[in-house]
Amino acid sequence: MASPVSSMQESGTLNEEDQPPGTTAPCFPLSSGVVEEGAIAQDVIADKSSNVTLLVQSGKRFDIIKASARSRRFLETCFPGTSVEEWNDWRWQLRNRFTTLETLARVINFSQDETAAITRLSGSLPLAITPYYASLLNRDVASQGLRRSVVPVSAEFIRSPGEAEDPLNEDNCSPVPGIVHRYPDRVLFLVSAHCSTYCRYCTRSRLVGSSGEYRFSRKQWEQGLAYIESHREVRDVLLSGGDPLTLSDEQLEWLLSRLSRIRHVEFTRIGTKVPVVLPQRITRALLKVFKRYHPLWLSIHFTHPEELTPEVNEACRRLADAGIPLGSQTVLLKGINDDVEILKALFHGLLKIRVRPYYLYQCDPILGSAHFRTPVEKGIQIIQRLRGFTSGYAVPQFVIDAPGGGGKIPLLPGYLLGRDGDGIVLKNYEGRIFRYPDPA
Repeated sequence: MASPVSSMQESGTLNEEDQPPGTTAPCFPLSSGVVEEGAIAQDVIADKSSNVTLLVQSGKRFDIIKASARSRRFLETCFPGTSVEEWNDWRWQLRNRFTTLETLARVINFSQDETAAITRLSGSLPLAITPYYASLLNRDVASQGLRRSVVPVSAEFIRSPGEAEDPLNEDNCSPVPGIVHRYPDRVLFLVSAHCSTYCRYCTRSRLVGSSGEYRFSRKQWEQGLAYIESHREVRDVLLSGGDPLTLSDEQLEWLLSRLSRIRHVEFTRIGTKVPVVLPQRITRALLKVFKRYHPLWLSIHFTHPEELTPEVNEACRRLADAGIPLGSQTVLLKGINDDVEILKALFHGLLKIRVRPYYLYQCDPILGSAHFRTPVEKGIQIIQRLRGFTSGYAVPQFVIDAPGGGGKIPLLPGYLLGRDGDGIVLKNYEGRIFRYPDPA
């Protein structure tokens, strides 16, 4: 079977229309000149109906998610001379990502370990953080959860038993470049290897390199679509990567329109962290594209309640108002969110913005991930302290994506104690014992 990695490496330079937008230009000095497709508007019109500002330029209307007070303070400190309108343009955010020790030093005071790790980065998962997400990082506290999730430390260079570059064996389940076909009726369709912000525990860290992100070509997308079309058992397609929402509106519409023509594909899902790390991307223009291709679902990667900002709330409100069901996927991470009160605050907050907590993942054993992984029992204990003590909608499934390609396996506390004659014995969330009649 074809490896997604080797195929990406062989694809070479793409035509401009095939490339996901955004570059890894340093934040300082600031980029200058005309902003291409995301050009900054010169007239600003307030839309009082929502947390939105509409922009007008050259006869076109653009809209932005209004910057919070926190974002404005960060902008004034770290990007002096940059307008709020520029900050609110998602392409500006991509162009001005923090990708080096020197630029990120303007935002946080590094620990010795962070400095050593970033200096050592080469041929592995790159450093890249959007200015928006960097504004959420604690300048002085290296142990802050959000900071630990995106800033490298030396522990990620330690290899532990059981870890692997491709622990889920995706490459061997890839019949054509970009397609992972593990389950009977659905496929994973990798359409980009670009993320706006890189999580240090990324399952697909093997898909990116020190020189930047590998890119998928239109030809590879065509191969994936041809595979889906030829396999009538596929009714569900999950677009992932990388992050599909770093593609342009035109590229996303091309992919969604092509999938919509395949009669046996019943619905499409998109896996993304963009609403969390780049909420400015959720424009009305993007939503118009999405509305044309229902049923469309989004699985959004959330980590911590500190991510639930006014900008993220607005992005999710827009998506939900567009008729898109939203689910969250959270990776259980040692010292970051492996606490029932932290996760309860996250899950309650998600429900308030119409995002259903869907999966709580045991961290995949990628190379250098031991410092992120909790004992499996910790996840079971957290579910046990959520189930019955809060709304069922606020309790995700705790799963392990089985190493070697076994797929997702749900793990539950021991509520079923066994059989007693013509009934079964159950334990509820309080530890009380009950008998349910169940004749054999």
